[in-house]
Amino acid sequence: MRLTRVALLVAATALTSALATPAFATGTSAVPTTVTATSRTPVDEAPAGGTSEEDDRVAVFRILHLAQQNGDRAVVREANEALDDGSPEALRAFLETGYRLAQAEDDRVAVFRILYVAQQNGDRAVVREVNEVLDDGSPEALRAFLETGYRLAQAEDDRVAVARILADPTISAALRAAAEEVIDGTPEELRYFLEVGRYEVDTP
Repeated sequence: MRLTRVALLVAATALTSALATPAFATGTSAVPTTVTATSRTPVDEAPAGGTSEEDDRVAVFRILHLAQQNGDRAVVREANEALDDGSPEALRAFLETGYRLAQAEDDRVAVFRILYVAQQNGDRAVVREVNEVLDDGSPEALRAFLETGYRLAQAEDDRVAVARILADPTISAALRAAAEEVIDGTPEELRYFLEVGRYEVDTP
């Protein structure tokens, strides 16, 4: 399991280097502060097919279209295999089990990308939550982390980062006021402040 995790982390590292994600403007690191979790259609909300072979084919095409938009390589691969086979059995097998497993494969890669960035940035809450999810390993745990857990864990780390800013006695009065205002804010407000807002406050 640990060897598989290391191999996936290496692959995720290579993927991360090709991503265009917002960077934390520290001036000392080119590593993105966060990896944006791509919006994916949850398996239990995906097209489930219908009562005919044609309905199933349409459902698989819809999943394929969404996966192509989201860059979900495993889902694209498995959907294409089901469509290339073309049999009612292959289409139904993909809808009932193949899609869930392929999405989990893509989700696992996304989680490892997040882990790599979090380790580089010292985001302890994100690293903690990622490791818990990977230890669980279920498709449902991976999806729950990408949809809600990552946002909340990143907010925990971001709140600590804002507290560190407030602990610096040399910051300007304007920056202190802005940090005090945002520290109890939403995850999105914290992230915006760290990536953009604090530099606008201190701009002459």
